[in-house]
Amino acid sequence: MLTLALDIGGTKIAVGLVDPAGELVHTTTCPTPNHQDGEHVWGVVESMIADTVASAEGAIRAVGIGCAGPIDSTVGTVSPVNIATWRGFPLRDRVVAAVPDVPVLLAGDATCMAVGEHWRGAGRGVDFLLGMVVSTGVGGGLVLNGVPYHGRTGNAGHVGHVVVEPDGLPCHCGGRGCVETIAAGPWMTRWALDNGWAGPPGADAAALADAAAAGDPVAMRAFHRGATALAAMIASVGAVCDLDRVVIGGGVAKSGRTLFDPLHEALTAYTGLSFIRDLRVVPGALGGDAGLIGAAALAAPVP
Repeated sequence: MLTLALDIGGTKIAVGLVDPAGELVHTTTCPTPNHQDGEHVWGVVESMIADTVASAEGAIRAVGIGCAGPIDSTVGTVSPVNIATWRGFPLRDRVVAAVPDVPVLLAGDATCMAVGEHWRGAGRGVDFLLGMVVSTGVGGGLVLNGVPYHGRTGNAGHVGHVVVEPDGLPCHCGGRGCVETIAAGPWMTRWALDNGWAGPPGADAAALADAAAAGDPVAMRAFHRGATALAAMIASVGAVCDLDRVVIGGGVAKSGRTLFDPLHEALTAYTGLSFIRDLRVVPGALGGDAGLIGAAALAAPVP
């Protein structure tokens, strides 16, 4: 029997089938539509679900949904910061209607990523874990004492909106100075362009990472600035939750040492307490599949 898994974020939508061993046996992805009509976005998700269900030939035992947040797991709605047309969108009910007669579970996408990495990836064997996605936004999910921690509404681990710069820029969430406004890909790119980086037309975080790796000083400053903000946030969350490990995935994390070298360097300035001094921060091992694998694990736990 297979679990249908959805991973919906501001950059991409992925739908897959996961077997009981945590192997992804089928997957399809597409860019998240930048559309003014939320029903259009749902139509894309619904079509991907239908195609994947057809390929499963009746073997689906459960559905796990990971979606960018905030979410409200009590009523099954989502209001992703980076999908502006979904506000209070009844995602769980829509999926229940599309895939009837099986259990459907909704969780935050970064919680799913953390669970996936804990089960099958870079967080195996660790009891206190923060999983992070650094991409269009900055998301996070927690595994505490070996168990996923969702919080009261399903939004625990929402580390992208930890304030690291009290007088910083307004964030899409309505707050100010969130780590997302400094370390997320589009924000880093915008800062670099505003500070003299001569990026190519339509430049994105991948182009910025290439420029930083090639030694462009402004691009390097942008990554150092983002890494420092992440380090301050990680140290704070590490101290609050007494973490063993932080696993980082997402598009910006694909820049490798361009991100992780300044992040590790900056972290030493913030981890003064003895119990977080050895906190390990590592790249994810599952790439873009972590969210799907984690969503499946939450929906159909392995005995």
